[in-house]
Amino acid sequence: MNTLPPLLAAVLIGIGATALLDLWLAALKRVGVPTGSFALIGRWVAHMGRGRFRHAAIARAEPVDHELALGWATHYAVGIAFAAALVAMQGTDWLQAPRFLPAFLTGVATVAMPLLVMQPAMGQGVAASRTATPLKNCARSLANHAVFGMGLYLSALVLSRVLP
Repeated sequence: MNTLPPLLAAVLIGIGATALLDLWLAALKRVGVPTGSFALIGRWVAHMGRGRFRHAAIARAEPVDHELALGWATHYAVGIAFAAALVAMQGTDWLQAPRFLPAFLTGVATVAMPLLVMQPAMGQGVAASRTATPLKNCARSLANHAVFGMGLYLSALVLSRVLP
């Protein structure tokens, strides 16, 4: 029986799933597919601390010190939070015997965050509606979050095998 506290398990699963997503994004970038900038996420988060939550275009917002580091930290913190939500919904039995579908569906559901929160707040509109290729951008986001969902499952599976 895995005696790892569920919160620690969620942290490790979130880190693993987010790292898999990052490998996916690096592969996409390598073949010429545009990917988002974690610096812009850091800029957005930093501006929230100053009371500004919405931007006409985050790329034109005033840059902030260490925005790239803040973006990466935010990216991993959100991945951990989503993993914690999955573990909270599925319970410790899921940690012992992870099942693909709950993890995958959780990953896919997390696409709501960029489509409904981040993109509108960063000036891209709901579901990237203010970009040149909204459908392509939405499909790319959905694919990325499906990869994250696979990462949730694979990370939990590895953890269940390493700490049986």
